[in-house]
Amino acid sequence: MWWQYLLVFLGALLFDIVPFPFPPAFTIMMFFQIIFGLNVWAVIIIGVAGSVLGRYILLLYAPLLATKYLNESKNNDIQFLGAKMKENKWKGQAIVLAYSLLPLPTTPLFLGAGISKLRPLYIIPAFIIGKFTSDTIALHLGKYASENIGSIIENLFSWQSIASLILSLLLLFCLFFIDWRKLIQTKKLVINYKIWK
Repeated sequence: MWWQYLLVFLGALLFDIVPFPFPPAFTIMMFFQIIFGLNVWAVIIIGVAGSVLGRYILLLYAPLLATKYLNESKNNDIQFLGAKMKENKWKGQAIVLAYSLLPLPTTPLFLGAGISKLRPLYIIPAFIIGKFTSDTIALHLGKYASENIGSIIENLFSWQSIASLILSLLLLFCLFFIDWRKLIQTKKLVINYKIWK
């Protein structure tokens, strides 16, 4: 049924539009694929499209969140980090691709890119390649594991998913509380907790 694939699209979109660490979108894609017995390739294509749209929207509204909640100094700091990423476009693309290949939430990456006002064209193509590859692997593994759905539910609270959440929170902490300008220019690590308006 078409509405089941619509749920896949909307689920992936909602998982990837939020500005805080959430489980990777492939988890909701896998859930619907297993529950409804959907075609894996259709789920991958539709789910990745939902994820890309969600991350694109996050890129667009992240500067508004930053303007509303972060002080000017922290906004400038994150924009400086984005400018450094733009200096070497291939290196920046490689970082986005490598990060997207990991089964980690890409929220910190897209928040940083959005706040630093990186153009979507700079980050989305590498994200699509990484996302399509990692989601393909995850969904095929999920299809194989669907014979034992109890273990999938059990794995939601596994050390891997907890470690993924902790790592995502750590990356957000680094993005917001490290003074990137000082770190890059003077090689000194400075933590600044006064980032809110």
